Amino acid sequence: MGGHICTPWLVALCQMTLLRRLLDPIIDVGRILPGMGAYVRYVADWRAYASMEHAESLRLRDAYPCLYDDTASTSVDPHYFYQDIWAFKAIQRSGAPSHIDVGSRAILVGMLSAVTRVTFVDIRPLLVALDNFESKKGSLLELPFGDGSVASLSCLHVAEHVGLGRYGDSLDPEGTRKAAREMSRVLRRGGNLYISVPIGRPRVCFNAHRIHAPQQIIEYFGDLELVSFAAVDDGGGFSPRADPADFTDASYACGMFHFVAV
Repeated sequence: MGGHICTPWLVALCQMTLLRRLLDPIIDVGRILPGMGAYVRYVADWRAYASMEHAESLRLRDAYPCLYDDTASTSVDPHYFYQDIWAFKAIQRSGAPSHIDVGSRAILVGMLSAVTRVTFVDIRPLLVALDNFESKKGSLLELPFGDGSVASLSCLHVAEHVGLGRYGDSLDPEGTRKAAREMSRVLRRGGNLYISVPIGRPRVCFNAHRIHAPQQIIEYFGDLELVSFAAVDDGGGFSPRADPADFTDASYACGMFHFVAV
């Protein structure tokens, strides 16, 4: 009986969650009510500051409300925070004189340029001026490198998007598999590949990303050797040495795979 009573509430909750996901790209639904309270505090702070001795003149034309920075701790996205540190440390430790990255975060490739020569490849070039840095327009499905020519390669939180059209790429249900094949093609014998993707129960969250079972990724790179695996679990905890099998039933974890071409 209890299950029948709860079912309508569960359905309504699921519908509300879906509605929020559908509306969030144009309206940040989750901030509407908190934002109203934050604006009340903003106006109160404005008045209090303006009344203080030595306060500068406040003009409405210069108002820039920052409403969500008063937090108990500094927030980070655990996937991106830990994966960037993981990759940076591994690449620096390898002593690679040059490195190729495909589509990872700009902050990572920028920091890597301080320790090695970096070539960044993306369908959306990174137009910045840095020493030891070059940006090339290119696709993860057609990398601008010859067979077996790359000694050090990274691709973090990127391959799961390929073929979903989110970044202007063509739709292709086999996008991630084909991307894995292309990265394997360019990696030279003994070369290192550092890749991360969301892992857990396989599904497509269109058009944000795919989630792959860890074993799927290992199979996609079947001609390479997995030498280490790290992960961020569903709760945001980081395990620098983990077992891929422990994340098969995860909801939205992050798997970090270090492969070597043999």
